[in-house]
Parts: sequence; C-alpha cells; structure tokens
Amino acid sequence: EEWVRQHFVGYLTGSLGYPPELIANEISLRLNGTLRRCDTVVFSRSLRPLAIIEYKAPHVAVTQKVFDQIARYNIVLEAPCLIVSNGMRHYCCRFDKAKGTYAFLREVPPYDILVGLESE
Repeated sequence: EEWVRQHFVGYLTGSLGYPPELIANEISLRLNGTLRRCDTVVFSRSLRPLAIIEYKAPHVAVTQKVFDQIARYNIVLEAPCLIVSNGMRHYCCRFDKAKGTYAFLREVPPYDILVGLESE
C-alpha cells in the first residue's frame, strides 16, 4: 500500500499538476464518534477538500466495499472527487452533493479540472 501511495502521489504531482503542498497523507477524521484515517486528501488553495484517495496493495481487488469506505469518509469531508487505486487500476468518481449521487469519470482529472469540480 505504501508503494502505491508513493507512486500515485508522484503521478498526481508529476503528470497531473497537483501541488505537493496541497496533498496531505493520513488525515484523521471523526465519523460517528470513531476516529478514521483517510490515506490522502487533496486540498484547494483555500484548503477545502477536493479529493479523497484510498490506496490498496497491488494484489488487493478494488471492490464496492472500498468505495463504501471512502464514501463514508466523504460524509465528513464533502470532497467533489473520490479516487481509489491499487497501483494497477485507478478509479475516480465525481460526487454531486446537490443530488447525492456519484458518477465515475474516465480518468483522474488534472488539478486545474479538479478545482473546477469544487464550484459545480
């Protein structure tokens, strides 16, 4: 999982223009009175959460259970984008807060596009 995190963050910063200073790892949050930990949170320049990222080891399948986990974190953070990666496959979905729905995106958006999702 740590290998996946390091490489994925490198991909975000090196290929998609994500500012390293706006990426935080192992962010704690309280959900239903229980302390939880998000693997990575990407922030806007105004420090609003833009994306929550959950990593799994390369041999771990990305399942609905993983998305359920990250969706629960989003109850607290309300980020417009959720990303799951096991290093081999990456899944990204857009959260529409007004409708309370998720829609899968074809790819992980560059940072400038991600910032635009916040205002939609």
